[in-house]
Amino acid sequence: MLRELILSTKKTVFGRNGPFTVRKHPIIYQGNVKKLMYIYLCPISQIRNSWEMKRLCVRIGFFLAFSCSICFGQIFDNTKEKPYKRVFVDTDNFGVSYLSILEDALGKVGNDTLRFCILNDLAYYWHTRNLTTSMDFTKRGLRSAAQKKDILWEGRFQITQGAVLLRMEKLDSACTVLELAKNKVKESDLPFLHTQLGYVYERKGQLDRAADEAMISLKLGEKRNDTKAIALAYSDLSNLLWKQSKYEKGLEYGLKSIDIFEERGMSDLDYDFTLYVVGNNYLALKDYEKAQHYYEHAAVLGERYGFYNNLSDVYISLVDLYTDLEEYDKAETAGEKTIAYAELLQNDFMLMRSWLSMGKMQNKRANYAMAVESLQKCIEVATEDFGDAFYLSQAYEQLGKALAGNHQYMQAYEAFAEYDKLKKVIFTVEADQRISLLQTELGVAQKESTIQLQELKLKKQATVQVLLIIITGLLFLFLVFLYKTIQNNRKKNKQLERQNEEKEFLLKEIHHRVKNNLEIVSSLLALQSAHLDDPKIADAMQKSRDRIHSMSMIHQKLYQEKSLSSIEMKDYFENLASYIVAVFGAEDQVKVLLEMEPVTLDVDTAVPIGLIVNELLTNALKYAFPYKKEGTIRIGLKREDTQLRLWVADDGIGKSEMRKTRGTGFGTQLIALLIQQLDGKMELLIDKGTIVNFEFQYHKAA
Repeated sequence: MLRELILSTKKTVFGRNGPFTVRKHPIIYQGNVKKLMYIYLCPISQIRNSWEMKRLCVRIGFFLAFSCSICFGQIFDNTKEKPYKRVFVDTDNFGVSYLSILEDALGKVGNDTLRFCILNDLAYYWHTRNLTTSMDFTKRGLRSAAQKKDILWEGRFQITQGAVLLRMEKLDSACTVLELAKNKVKESDLPFLHTQLGYVYERKGQLDRAADEAMISLKLGEKRNDTKAIALAYSDLSNLLWKQSKYEKGLEYGLKSIDIFEERGMSDLDYDFTLYVVGNNYLALKDYEKAQHYYEHAAVLGERYGFYNNLSDVYISLVDLYTDLEEYDKAETAGEKTIAYAELLQNDFMLMRSWLSMGKMQNKRANYAMAVESLQKCIEVATEDFGDAFYLSQAYEQLGKALAGNHQYMQAYEAFAEYDKLKKVIFTVEADQRISLLQTELGVAQKESTIQLQELKLKKQATVQVLLIIITGLLFLFLVFLYKTIQNNRKKNKQLERQNEEKEFLLKEIHHRVKNNLEIVSSLLALQSAHLDDPKIADAMQKSRDRIHSMSMIHQKLYQEKSLSSIEMKDYFENLASYIVAVFGAEDQVKVLLEMEPVTLDVDTAVPIGLIVNELLTNALKYAFPYKKEGTIRIGLKREDTQLRLWVADDGIGKSEMRKTRGTGFGTQLIALLIQQLDGKMELLIDKGTIVNFEFQYHKAA
């Protein structure tokens, strides 16, 4: 199977023989994602003919050529005296293809020192992806240095060789090679050498000696003011304290390391690892949210630069995190990823821990048979000379639990016995005392440094005190001025509040009087219509009264409610409908339903809409339900952005085209004028009754 690159997004496209996976890959240029390219990736089993294979190869070739051409300019500049910007030292401004760029440049470089530098970087950073390839480059570097009789670079290649041997589980060989390199390299190389030695002792389960090496690296870093060495030493101490279950102190050192790395402004392999270590301490302290944050940050960096070893570490911890949260599907997915990365690395240590994490998760799910299988694979990968008693002890502990859960009690007893034996090897009294002593020494050194800083501060304090007195005096005067200003503003605000209350009262009074005046006009029309014999004139009078009442109700609501400029239309329609139905004496005959949520409109819009609904309700009650026919009238109003949609519908007899129009037609003219005023349009539908729909431009009506 063709191994699929881990990229950011994907989609499915269809070729001649069906669907294929297509993923977007970010091309990094000057620290930013400049372009997203689609590249064609799928399993070999899906490639059904030579045409598709050629197409796949062309796409991958184009993608690699394009990304390499962009990144090359970020790492190499032949116009400068130092053409090579060292990866993760001078720049981190590149993507996952940087190893291909280094390999391409290696054959073009004539200067021995520059060639050794590039070759050593290739050898070291290949260990994050494939240990065999990394060792091949390391041996090539050792041969070249020996041919040139360059003792310094021979020592540096031996440090890299030790790092690779460590990860190949050849711990004794790694220790020997690193000790040989000590007398060949410069003092500036020693912090990195002691860091690798610390890793060897950690893998051997000698946590006290690993802590000693971390302290040596720290002191060398402080002596040379090497922030990278200091940050890495704190990171290693954090990891060792985590293994000793001293999570609070481990977190403290881990966060110190993160701060220093971020001040350097360089994202590299060790910063990525430290993010993972801090996540482990948070996970042990049950702070799952922060743990996940650090793991996800580490995964992003690992995928950007191709740090498969760190990605395997991160996904192992994510299995544990999701298991604690009982999100087992996510834990299963993370477990599959960590196994895949460990196999890519050809790293038995990572593979062993990957199966261990799967076994823990399966135990938590009470899937003991699968847990036994996973943990037996874990121990089988470890072999008898594995060396790392810390993780091996965990494997036997989990295997014991799985076997007991699977009712294999004799085998479980044997596994727990092996766990107890290994635990005694790791957590010795001497190791615990040595790490505690190192913590004390580190604390004392930090306190001495603090005292020196305090003395410098005291010398500056006399000058600062004079300045503080002056500033305090000025501040006091400013506060007096500010107090006076606030007092004046409060008086003005109270005065404005009183004026606003008075204006609000006056507006309510105006609306009240307008309502009363409209009621008087309505009463006058009622008195006048009582003396009329002509029914058509009396009907016109009644319609006028209804229209006046619809406007009167709006002004009544304005002075009764909190807002003086807007009306809640649902309540208004309820009152208007009740009034008109009562005027026609149709309470038991016609039911009015409001199909709307509460909607608030300004007065200029509410008055015309109220008149329109008044006309349509009146017409429906007069003509839609003859001979005391029962029925329903539905009213709705909905606001959609700048649009208002109004509808009035009845299930009456409908409007026949052959039936002569009754009435004077004034109501129809009035509705047309009101629609024009609101910049709207009307639609009339006849279907088992009459439906009238309106659409208005609400913002123009304001």
